[in-house]
Amino acid sequence: MERKRFIKMAALLPLIPYSGQIERLLNLPGIFQPTEKMPVFFVGHGDPENAFRDNPFTQSLRKMGTALTRKPSAILVISGHYLTAETTWLKVPAHFNCTYYDVDGATRFSTMIPELSPQVKIDESTDLDHGAWAILRHIMPDASIPVMELSVPVSQRLDYHWNLAQQLKPLREKGVLIIGSGNIVHNLQLSLLKGTFSNGKPYSWAIEFDDWVKARINERDFGSLFYYRNLGKLARRAVPTEDHYIPMLYSIALADKHEEIHYTYEEVFSAVSMRCFTVGRT
Repeated sequence: MERKRFIKMAALLPLIPYSGQIERLLNLPGIFQPTEKMPVFFVGHGDPENAFRDNPFTQSLRKMGTALTRKPSAILVISGHYLTAETTWLKVPAHFNCTYYDVDGATRFSTMIPELSPQVKIDESTDLDHGAWAILRHIMPDASIPVMELSVPVSQRLDYHWNLAQQLKPLREKGVLIIGSGNIVHNLQLSLLKGTFSNGKPYSWAIEFDDWVKARINERDFGSLFYYRNLGKLARRAVPTEDHYIPMLYSIALADKHEEIHYTYEEVFSAVSMRCFTVGRT
């Protein structure tokens, strides 16, 4: 089997219903060999114009990339800007025709889809959303790593995303760098009242919610992240929609029990948290 085709096939493994099939496909000899476990990133991507800026935030992204001690086989991005309804889609065209980040897709393997799951749907579009390209321009500026995107089906319950992330875990030991790209606090409407969400003075409630999430992560109290709405008005302001919150849950769900979580950037602008972190050893 062609290696490139298998990389893309591996990206669909969370959609295979049986763990035995996952293990069999991942361990086909000579195709996709085990590697040292890759880290997981979460990036609070914020303003897409950051793609073209040199500031403390973008400098922290470059450090995330240069800190990697091994080159990924592929990158899987879970972005708050690649949304679907109830079905999970995988975006893996042969090439991403993105003006600002010209990169190959993880493989060509549309013929493999029926072998994986009849329910799987493939997005044949050829662009990356800014939740992917705006951060990859800094993390992987040479655009040499094949990229794929897994959609966020926003109508699904939060436990659906957590369980799906659990099925993604084997990819970490096959050279795949998984990146959640969203924002813990993301209220554009209130940010724009300040005229900007790139450098505006933070709302006190935005700082409070960001600190609450940080505390839950530090305490390994991940279950509380599902029940953030118990915080009432604070939660409604910080997370008016879940599209940008969910990618953070994927990144946390991919952490093993005692794995270190390290914050690489911490700041709140207006009503947007730019917090970023890594899971595991880079």
